[in-house]
Amino acid sequence: MRNYWVGMVKALKTLVVCGLVFSCTSIMAAEDEQTTAAKLESLKKEVLSVNRDLFILEEDLLFPASTQVAVYLSVDIGHFFALDNVKLKIDDKDVTHYLYTQNDINALHRGAIQKLYLGNLSTGKHEVVAIVIGMGPHNREYRRAIAFNFEKGSEAKALEIQLRDDTTKQQPSLSIVEW
Repeated sequence: MRNYWVGMVKALKTLVVCGLVFSCTSIMAAEDEQTTAAKLESLKKEVLSVNRDLFILEEDLLFPASTQVAVYLSVDIGHFFALDNVKLKIDDKDVTHYLYTQNDINALHRGAIQKLYLGNLSTGKHEVVAIVIGMGPHNREYRRAIAFNFEKGSEAKALEIQLRDDTTKQQPSLSIVEW
């Protein structure tokens, strides 16, 4: 069923682009007073608008709010931990594994929040497990895992994995919160 909707969205995109090309040629023939650059700029804005609308439609079809689950990562560390990678499991299934570049780390340190996972889950009880790997105090490899049980209702669910420096223990702390 999912492949059907993805195919329908792709076909719709093709039809829209063909229609825009046809309308562009008819606009160019009918309106001689506008310059070609202005016409192309107008067409570009239309294509971007339609592409945005189709992207939103595709997201709604693939990830309806009744089954949508999103997991984010925020970081407030630097003294006691250097992030290397994150593994995420939901209900004992590997759903994502992310290896960080220096640019990713810099963005997270400046306050960015990364979307680790966006997917579909049925209503009911679920468990998310996050495994964070990096370099801890004294340049030793540090691996930390946290499990979190949550109830998925009929609304979209968002979880945030928070990685923070714990100055009292001089090591990173890991927590998961629901939005």
